[in-house]
Amino acid sequence: MAFWLTLIGGLVATAGTGVALGAALGLTGMLILHFFSNGATSLAVDAIWSVFNSFTLSAVPMFILLGEVLLRSGISEKAYAAFSPLFRRIPGGLLHTNIAVCTLFGAVSGSSLSTAAAVGSVAYPEMSRRGYDKDTIVGSLAGGGTLGLLIPPSLSFLIYGALTETSIGRLFAAGIVPGFLVGAMFMAYLLVKALRNPAIAPRSETPVPLRQALAGFRQIWPLLALILAVIGSIVGGLATPTEAAGVGVVLAVIICSVWGDLTWQKLAEAVYHSVLLFTSVGFLVLGATILAKSASILGIPQQVLETVSESGLGTYSVLLIVVLIYLLLGCFFDGLSLMIMTLPVVFPLLTGLGFDPVWIGVIITIVIEIGQVTPPVGLNLSVLTALTNNEVSLGRVATATVPYWLIHLLAILLLALFPALALFLPNLLF
Repeated sequence: MAFWLTLIGGLVATAGTGVALGAALGLTGMLILHFFSNGATSLAVDAIWSVFNSFTLSAVPMFILLGEVLLRSGISEKAYAAFSPLFRRIPGGLLHTNIAVCTLFGAVSGSSLSTAAAVGSVAYPEMSRRGYDKDTIVGSLAGGGTLGLLIPPSLSFLIYGALTETSIGRLFAAGIVPGFLVGAMFMAYLLVKALRNPAIAPRSETPVPLRQALAGFRQIWPLLALILAVIGSIVGGLATPTEAAGVGVVLAVIICSVWGDLTWQKLAEAVYHSVLLFTSVGFLVLGATILAKSASILGIPQQVLETVSESGLGTYSVLLIVVLIYLLLGCFFDGLSLMIMTLPVVFPLLTGLGFDPVWIGVIITIVIEIGQVTPPVGLNLSVLTALTNNEVSLGRVATATVPYWLIHLLAILLLALFPALALFLPNLLF
């Protein structure tokens, strides 16, 4: 009880001063080490060194830079133009294009926020001009943007793998089927919605020959080749995530300079924003590592597991409670922060109950995706409200995304019933 009072009190007291979440986690961990482990605060230094000296974690800044380079190269316009003809005659039209391009950019950026921003900046003005329902537009963009965390390469999987020592290749492979499954369910929802109310998505009556529709992909084949090469080399065991990301950055700079509109100024901006993002993520990892070390020394994860076992709750009942806690905390923390903060307790608990570490990674990623579209902290909502110049209020965006987080919950249920949806590819390839 003393530990939990110190943990909660320490977090509230430090976070209440306005310091960064990483600092709040780290200071609380140091407090626990000092008072409950005979002042063994030096152990925090060893833990930090072990994590930041990890070869796996070094892949994170490289993938962030890869995504930033591609997002600043003007490729989003080309990708949107390539996919648009495919869905022109289907009920929902460009709404399906939003999901398809978000799926593609999820494989580029690894970030939900970047995906929603990149695709939204191109899609919203064009679709508004064509008379699409604005709430439906931003709903599809906010929902589709969440695929950036699930489709590999995913920052969520990279950080999860580094902190839990789970294979990044297996995690990437595990995200492919659920990612496309969620994307397909988004499209199915939009199809049904457009059939019930055609006014939300005016249909084009101009027929588009298949050859012409497929011709647009000639504009983006270098991007597709780059993604397949990077992901394929990791999943196929030909390269480590760090090696694949490093080669990917070099190829991306060359491709985007020749084929896109990448300039030295844009490249400098990409490097600058990559450093900022990794610094914020790294600071969170630092704080969570200290807290995790303090909890593990005191045997807190084992105590939680014993308490759960003695409670008589079934494994899936515990999983349901964990998901509900994540949904609640997702209202107040961004996804990656929430994952990093909770892994020290949640990961040992769920693995102790017999759940596969790779499967847990997929489930946690989907749950924190929901937080990206949950007010008041849902970052995708804020970005899209800004992109519309407040034509669509934050409340309207949040309401429009409700069906998408319900679909995420359905995906969690399907994965709980059929774990092979996530584990089939990893077990096949590794």
